[in-house]
Amino acid sequence: MSTRTDPAPAAATDRRSWLRDHSELGVCVLLLALGVLVLTDALAMDVDITQRGPVGPRTVPVAVGAGLLLIAALLAVDVLRGGRGEAEGGEDVDLSEPADWRTVLMLTGVFLGAAVLIEPVGFPIAGALLFWGAAFALGSRRLDRDPLIAAVLSVVTYAVFDQLLGVPLPGGPLMGVL
Repeated sequence: MSTRTDPAPAAATDRRSWLRDHSELGVCVLLLALGVLVLTDALAMDVDITQRGPVGPRTVPVAVGAGLLLIAALLAVDVLRGGRGEAEGGEDVDLSEPADWRTVLMLTGVFLGAAVLIEPVGFPIAGALLFWGAAFALGSRRLDRDPLIAAVLSVVTYAVFDQLLGVPLPGGPLMGVL
């Protein structure tokens, strides 16, 4: 009985090991895609002849897009030369524990729910649900105080943005009240 060794599994293991050692390249790809997206949108922007001047509306998006591309390239060079990000040294983070996907999924649902509800029910109600849902997802179970704090925080945030900063937010059914 003879045993054959197949080189394919070793190559796959080597490739996975290389990718694990160079996982920061994923951030490079993300920065590159984001930079290309920003530059594409900036260069496709309609600019009226009367809006042009020494600094037009394209200037900041083009600078941000070019900066993203530069950072992606510099990070890729650093990673390929052997540079590694420093491991997180948070005081309350146990890196040996797995991620808490239940909390991540609950927070994602709360954010998506707030995004869907902001137009029909307005920012004060959607914001209160967002703040209360985030507190609940992160572990707070004070049902006597959390909804009240969320409502106050949402109304104050709405007032600051809508009244003081002039950023129009949908008020929903509370538009006449606030």
